[in-house]
Amino acid sequence: MGRPVARLVPLLLLLLPGQGAGACSSSGCCFQDPPYPDADSGSASGPRALNCYRISSAGYECSWQYEGPAAGVSHFLRCCLRPGRCCYFATGSATKLQFSEQDGISVLYAVTLWVESRVANRTEKSPEVTLKLYSSVKYDPPPGDIRVSGAAGWLRMEWETPARQEGAQVQFRRRAPGSPWKLGDCGLQDDAGFESCLCPLEKDAAQEFQLRRRRLGPEAPGSPWSSWSSPVCVPPETTPQPEVRFSVKRLGRDGRRQVTLEGQPPPLALPEGCGRPGAGADVSYRVRLRMLSCPCKAEAARTLRLRDTLVLSGAAYDLAVVSRNRFGPGPNQTWHIPADARTEPGALSISAGANGTTMHWPARAQGTTYCIEWQPQGQDGSLATCTLTGPQDRDPAGMATHSWSRASGAMGQKVCYRITIFASVRPEKPTSWSTVLSTYHFGGNASGAGSPQHVSVTQLSRDSVAVAWTPSLLSSCPGVLKEYVVRCRGEDGTRLSELPVKPTETQATVGGLRAGAAYTVQVRADTGTLRGAWSAPQHFSMEVQVSELADLSVLLASLGSFVSILLLGVLGYLGLNRAVRHLCPPLPTPGASTAVEFPGSQGKQAWQWISLADFPEEESPKEVLVVNVSWDKGEGTDLDIPEPLEKMTLPRSVPEPALDTALPSEDSRQAPEHLEARALGPGGEDGLEGSPALAAGLPLLLGDLMQSPRFRDPGHGGLEA
Repeated sequence: MGRPVARLVPLLLLLLPGQGAGACSSSGCCFQDPPYPDADSGSASGPRALNCYRISSAGYECSWQYEGPAAGVSHFLRCCLRPGRCCYFATGSATKLQFSEQDGISVLYAVTLWVESRVANRTEKSPEVTLKLYSSVKYDPPPGDIRVSGAAGWLRMEWETPARQEGAQVQFRRRAPGSPWKLGDCGLQDDAGFESCLCPLEKDAAQEFQLRRRRLGPEAPGSPWSSWSSPVCVPPETTPQPEVRFSVKRLGRDGRRQVTLEGQPPPLALPEGCGRPGAGADVSYRVRLRMLSCPCKAEAARTLRLRDTLVLSGAAYDLAVVSRNRFGPGPNQTWHIPADARTEPGALSISAGANGTTMHWPARAQGTTYCIEWQPQGQDGSLATCTLTGPQDRDPAGMATHSWSRASGAMGQKVCYRITIFASVRPEKPTSWSTVLSTYHFGGNASGAGSPQHVSVTQLSRDSVAVAWTPSLLSSCPGVLKEYVVRCRGEDGTRLSELPVKPTETQATVGGLRAGAAYTVQVRADTGTLRGAWSAPQHFSMEVQVSELADLSVLLASLGSFVSILLLGVLGYLGLNRAVRHLCPPLPTPGASTAVEFPGSQGKQAWQWISLADFPEEESPKEVLVVNVSWDKGEGTDLDIPEPLEKMTLPRSVPEPALDTALPSEDSRQAPEHLEARALGPGGEDGLEGSPALAAGLPLLLGDLMQSPRFRDPGHGGLEA
């Protein structure tokens, strides 16, 4: 019953003229004339934008704006219930006043309100507003927990509807850095639980948004707007990317290396209301680190604060600078940090037994977890296989160990593996790992697989050969192959030698061999800890040097050419002489020789040499006897035989002269070995085939001729040899 009675108080005051004309109480609206002249200076400045409304927390409220100097200003809120019935509230320099129904102002009926501001004996008056205070309700602005999301160039803001304030009209205003406010409309909200507003999103500039609400309906067409909400700051749609570069130092003795980031995030201009930290328009940058090596770890990625220096192991990493704003993660820049390529041959000891394989390496601190990674040489790092050991302590020798069985198949292929061991006391942190060692290992049976193939032998001289072979599979594994060994031994077991060869060489020279002997050669490839298997035996024999045979053949060919030329010259010379004798026979000198004499009955008369054509024809074809005397040049001094004796032709009808076959005493040791007799036909050709009888009697004729005194004694007219 109290509220209706209180609402009747202003009405009763209207029915009692003159009531309240006395002194004004300390509270309530004063129904007396104001303490200054009622006049308007007509100044362009002064109070304006008066709003009076009902509020749920404090009853009623009036607020206005004042433009001009605030020093020495006194504001008075005037209210007229009817003409001639007015009161005022003195607010001093304040521009807002709250009052209740008991302060003497009608709330159920229309009242007229305005503000008068007194400055230096000058009164400035605001425009009047007339309204029913009970029906004019001012809504609350959107609460502070506004959810913001952006997509496709638009910004969407959502919030819960304040209690008993449904059906509101919503407006927004926005501004960019250095720009004035721009007003926008969110429309009528019809959802009872949530309200929202869709606003434009700038691509390259941050923005500040503020929202307000008011009641909208037929009973309250002019309800006041709520106050503006707290600033809602949003970053630009396109997040600026920092220009960051990095440099990687070499791996230190502790198995870690420094990665230095160079560059800072670009500065972002913010609106006036978004300068405080955490306002929502700022962009943060962080480093996302992902360890690619040793993927069997529990955590492979972690996001860190953007800082200048990172200390990492020698593993491969992906390093990304990620931007983040109130909309979520933005675009990022990613760099790849390759694994450190250095290896340490001999730092890892691997032994294979019947039960499996065991490796040993220098241990780190107590309770260290190790990650053993292996991958075939030349393959992508993403195909690496690894195993994670539990925390272990070092043994008395200061070594850490790991074993696996043959059934596991680890490093079982006959290929070259790159093995890397990492260590960490806190394996969940990617930045806590360090590199223990990195080396190469040939998997499987290295002794048999590394045996050289295709061994060949080439003879260089009569006592040396060149041995060549194709590279061993171990040579493709850096630091694994120590040397080659070439073994040569005689098949009779008389000689055995082994020659070491550098791992980069694929041939060697073996000397000191015997011509005509048979040998066997083999090659093996040794590692630092394992002796390789011998290659298949290669048999060869030492033969006469090919170069000497070639020289002999050249000499024989040259000698044959010389003899052929000489023989052709001699034959040409003899043939030419014979042709000359037949074409131009020499004329005999009868007085010069007494070799042929007629019998005494015919008187002494020298015979003249006549041609065969001068002899009378016989019934049978003419046959000419030619006697060639051949002397052996290998015994004694060569003899010069006169040409007439070399070839002497006797007609068949002429009596045989007596021939003396005895040689001079000084030439008796140089008797001819043989005489060649042949019968010439009528044309000078051999006539033995055509005259078998003559061929049969030729030896007897020669014997008689050689025994004839006339042949032996030149003084008796015989022929002189």
